[in-house]
Amino acid sequence: QAQLVESGGGLVQAGGSLRLSCAASGRTFRRYSMGWFRQAPGKEREFVASITWDINTIYYADSAKDRFTISRDRDQNRMYLQMNNLKPEDTGIYYCAAAQSPLIASSRSPIDYWGQGTQVTVSS
Repeated sequence: QAQLVESGGGLVQAGGSLRLSCAASGRTFRRYSMGWFRQAPGKEREFVASITWDINTIYYADSAKDRFTISRDRDQNRMYLQMNNLKPEDTGIYYCAAAQSPLIASSRSPIDYWGQGTQVTVSS
């Protein structure tokens, strides 16, 4: 059974860094676009960043630009999100996602697989 498993979340002070990982298993996701979403308490899940299957196109939400870097290792079936200069408003559950569609561009993009999420808490 295909699944995505996130790791790397935790508690960090504002200005700190975290690196999230997403391990895909059960099938190959080489041809899937992949992305990160997050959900803050009381808010809807929102798009953070995405990367196409060929790694040619990367998208970031405005809130992530210049601070977050998405990457993937297609051979290892893994995806990463390096988060620097974290802010309290980055707090939330971060989800890994995979889609057969060519591009994940927003929160409305169709997603085929979701991970269970990893908690990121940024203290002020």
